[in-house]
Order: sequence, then structure tokens, then C-alpha cells
Amino acid sequence: MPLTEPQRRHLRRLGHDRDPIVLVGQGGIGPNLVAELDRALNDHELVKVRARVGDRGTRDSILAELERETHSELVQRIGHVALYYRRNPDKPGILLPD
Repeated sequence: MPLTEPQRRHLRRLGHDRDPIVLVGQGGIGPNLVAELDRALNDHELVKVRARVGDRGTRDSILAELERETHSELVQRIGHVALYYRRNPDKPGILLPD
């Protein structure tokens, strides 16, 4: 289910002070990077990713692919930093507004 605008606002507020956990380098993404982001989303639900790769088009395609591969939602993207959210079905830690 896609996030509503109030939910996105809430997640952006929560993610503001977080540091990037996953870093995408010049090598791009691979199965290990996807597994790392997947594990981070299971643990934290809300994860910042820094992608220091190529131009804007390359960066956009990498961030979109990470969203697809991890079944998460891209909450926000500013420059090289993206914020992803995926609810933990077993132990939800973040309560979203309705």
C-alpha cells in the first residue's frame, strides 16, 4: 500500500537525524548491497542510503532498483541521499499516522 502524504511527512521527520547506513559506491549495486539494505530495513524499518555514483540519471535508476529489489518505499531523495521505508510485519517499530 502506498504511503500517504501525512505518512511521508512523518517518516521524513523521523529520518532527518539519521545517518546513512548503506553506501552505494562506484561499483553500483549487487546482491550483497541489496542484502545489506534488506537486513537494515528489517532491523530499522527506516533507512538512509547514500549513493555516490555517476550522474543524476544513473543515481535515479540505482535508487529505483533498490526500491524494487527490497520491496520498500522511497520516502524522500535529496541529492545523493535517499530515505527508504519498509514496515516490519513481525515487530513494527514505527507507528504511522492514518
